[in-house]
Amino acid sequence: MPPKKVEEPEKKPLIGRVGTNLRVGIVGVPNVGKSTFFNVLTKSAAPAENFPFCTIDPNENKVPVPDERFDFLCEYHKPLSKVPAYLNVVDIAGLVKGAAEGQGLGNAFLSHISACDAIFHLCRAFEDPDVTHVEGEVDPVRDLEIISEELRLKDEEKLIQNLDKLEKVVARGGDKKLKPEYDSMLKVKSILCDEKKHLRFADWNLHDIETLNKYMFLTTKPAIYLINLSDKDFIRKKNKWLAKIKEWVDKNDPGAIIIPFSGQFENNLAEKDETERKIYEEETKCKSVLDKIIVTGYKALQLEYFFTAGPDEVKAWTIQKGTKAPQAAGRIHTDFEKGFIMAEVMHFKDFKEEGSEAMARAAGKYRQQGRNYVVVDGDIIFFKFNAGAGLKDAKKK
Repeated sequence: MPPKKVEEPEKKPLIGRVGTNLRVGIVGVPNVGKSTFFNVLTKSAAPAENFPFCTIDPNENKVPVPDERFDFLCEYHKPLSKVPAYLNVVDIAGLVKGAAEGQGLGNAFLSHISACDAIFHLCRAFEDPDVTHVEGEVDPVRDLEIISEELRLKDEEKLIQNLDKLEKVVARGGDKKLKPEYDSMLKVKSILCDEKKHLRFADWNLHDIETLNKYMFLTTKPAIYLINLSDKDFIRKKNKWLAKIKEWVDKNDPGAIIIPFSGQFENNLAEKDETERKIYEEETKCKSVLDKIIVTGYKALQLEYFFTAGPDEVKAWTIQKGTKAPQAAGRIHTDFEKGFIMAEVMHFKDFKEEGSEAMARAAGKYRQQGRNYVVVDGDIIFFKFNAGAGLKDAKKK
């Protein structure tokens, strides 16, 4: 008797925008070091003055995603062109208490957050008499509360506006087509308004996620907490606020990543040449955490990449997690997706272990995959597709 077929669990779509050109926004109250962090992260020159709302229009830049696998492939192939994956970062002006009601330049800033897909929630845990604080004194836990609540209040406002419209056509008008959306919005209301929580913590079904992705609520966006320390505290790895911040995050955003860093330390490093930098890192026994921040932000967007590699070009192609081979081929060219025949795949780890493509083939680690193959982060892929007139190879070399 054949074994019973095990039912696969329902695969839920991701919450958030579909695409690969996604952004992480740097969010915080004014004068916590957002623009300084943005400048050192992206090697930009955005204004970073000591007054609230120094940044009004958001600054955007992209930063390469560091990856030893990409570096290895470049060293191996010595290609004419090297194209890493990039993280899009947006520096958003400071949010103040009451932003959801339009305080500061609140509504504009909240709309800038809405255009992003994940949040670097930056808070200040250093004292500096030369850098004012909009709330009068440094208290990162209070700042976390302010931002968290402003985002929730803005979502509550959007919910109430749209729920009223839905109620008219569904509850009173009897529109059955919009009933699933209405039911989902009632669930959103219970989380946002009754429990006063952010939406990303609830358990959502397929219909709910479709509704969330229609309205793009601010509190569905994943957050990474960046704690800006003085260089002295960063070097000695001590700060009086860190335990309190961790306690707050564990309670209000369980499982979220906290990364202590120092804008001042990173700025000092950025001004040194390679030799001076190494000496400074050895002296302080501290290293830059910018690479860690970039990689964490990229992963928070549910992005990953596969490689095409050869003497002409080594390139990392950004895809969303769960992307199947034909759609991954479509990232290179739409014709590759339309005429997809197969993907010849070896994982980077196997390529490195075996030492070459030929050795990976000989070891049985170079496989042909069909249209249902889900691409794995770090795959090296050679696509074959039919261009109509016959078989053509789509190998980036």
